[in-house]
Amino acid sequence: MKKKLLIIGAGGTIGRIITPAFAAQYDLITAGRNSGDIRADITSPAAVAQLFRKTGKIDACICTAGDSMGGSLHQVTDEQLQYGWEHKLLAQIRVVLTGQPYLHDQGSFTLISGKMGEEPAVNATGKAVVNGAVNSFVRAASLEMERGIRLNAVSPAKIETLVREDIIAAYLECVTGSKHGCIVRVGY
Repeated sequence: MKKKLLIIGAGGTIGRIITPAFAAQYDLITAGRNSGDIRADITSPAAVAQLFRKTGKIDACICTAGDSMGGSLHQVTDEQLQYGWEHKLLAQIRVVLTGQPYLHDQGSFTLISGKMGEEPAVNATGKAVVNGAVNSFVRAASLEMERGIRLNAVSPAKIETLVREDIIAAYLECVTGSKHGCIVRVGY
């Protein structure tokens, strides 16, 4: 019997790249705000709870969903920062906190951060803060995960510059390997 894998954001740019790579060895459940087997807006606590009730027990969860806004230090607004906190950081934290009871022992969560969290650029303060916070969450929360559940993040460089095989390899490594508490960098 195949293991069950939930991919949140399967209809997005990275989700469309990685989903076929897992199809042979996993029973896939796809989810997204506008597409997928299950529709779920992960910025909503109720929607995330409903998502996991619908999936039932799973072996792994990948979240490639999440957005943030750039902006220079002198022009970034509270609204831009709040958008990233809600759509990328808190949404993914919510997935982990809500989803833990639904993961089998030795399951795994793989989140998404981004290069800006470690190598910021000018006019990207909002993105840098949010991606860095996702990385910090993964490192800190991994210390407290129970039942052998692993937690990692894939941190890609700019999407347009990525090599398909590298992004697929990073997600496969997080889900099928033994990594825990790691930030897997792709393209930098």
